[in-house]
Amino acid sequence: MNYGKVFLNNTLNDTAKLNNLVIDSVHGKKEVPRRMGPIVYFATFVTVLFGGSTGREGAAVQMGGSVAATVNKFFKVNRLDKKILMMSGISAGFGAAFGAPITGAVFGMEMAALGKLKFEALVPCLTASFVGHYVTTAAWGHKHEEFIIRTVPEISISTFMIVILLSVIFSLISVLYCQLRHGIEKFSEKLFKKNHMKRAFFGGIVIVVLTLIVRSQDYNGRGLQMLEQSFIEDVPPFAFLAKLLFTAVTLGTGFVGGEAIPLFFIGATLGNTLHTFIDLPMSFLAALGLIAVFCGGANTPIAAFLLAMEMFDGKGLEYFFVACLVSYLFSGHHGLWPSQKIYEPKSRLYNILRAETIENVEKKKKL
Repeated sequence: MNYGKVFLNNTLNDTAKLNNLVIDSVHGKKEVPRRMGPIVYFATFVTVLFGGSTGREGAAVQMGGSVAATVNKFFKVNRLDKKILMMSGISAGFGAAFGAPITGAVFGMEMAALGKLKFEALVPCLTASFVGHYVTTAAWGHKHEEFIIRTVPEISISTFMIVILLSVIFSLISVLYCQLRHGIEKFSEKLFKKNHMKRAFFGGIVIVVLTLIVRSQDYNGRGLQMLEQSFIEDVPPFAFLAKLLFTAVTLGTGFVGGEAIPLFFIGATLGNTLHTFIDLPMSFLAALGLIAVFCGGANTPIAAFLLAMEMFDGKGLEYFFVACLVSYLFSGHHGLWPSQKIYEPKSRLYNILRAETIENVEKKKKL
């Protein structure tokens, strides 16, 4: 694991920080090592191969950041353009991973900070995202998963109220996942004195035990089969909790991969479960959960809304817009990536100082 630690400009840059290192690079605090791309690719492959619960967008974003860092190094670009190139790398990775090039463009700008978009990066991010998308689909012939909303409820005040209530629930589930995942990470680092090999060995044993307990491999790997199933038929009522626990243990003990697809899974299966109690179409509730849980965890409301539009062919845009807004606000200043900087608090009611990171905000709360 020492191979992933690189000293650049008298600063330690640890590839084990994954997306947080990419975010720090956007802010000019650290640099992404060029070797991060192949390291993350191999580590993600091994994680999924052996049953770890993870996704792919993390690897795509980190590999995009690694490519951007290589371009920065080769052309010796200035500091401002370096940040824009890093955002473009993020956009290329996301656009390629999900077949959502417009979302990818905004995600590259929105991922690093809350309350601020660097619009001069829009054209580079848009270009990178579309190139990543078309290389994946046209050159490599990859076909992305399809999630279809069969029926969208008619617009009414009562439905909007239900959507708002559900979005609050989805946002709180995203907070639960983030806190559990970071809690496991801190506990395992302390227990094994930041020895990544011992952490991963321990985490692997826990995943094996959990798999034996649930007597199913539906929660290992990406879980795309059950994710797609949640749009068309009933899934186990506690599937969302199982996936939440499997993913938190996998990534919290040092394995590598993305968190978007697991969040999609958690949200969609929770929406499927809530269909039992709420008289709204199953596919609509699954889609609502998918987007709202992702939004609450990633703190990217505009990108999440655009993802809903691209993923679901523009259906139910009013409901998804409200769901993203509510989930973003009610998830508070928590998130998947502690390095996200808060340029503007989500609301003045939160009484958060500007320019703080999510990590610092959570530390101050504990104190």
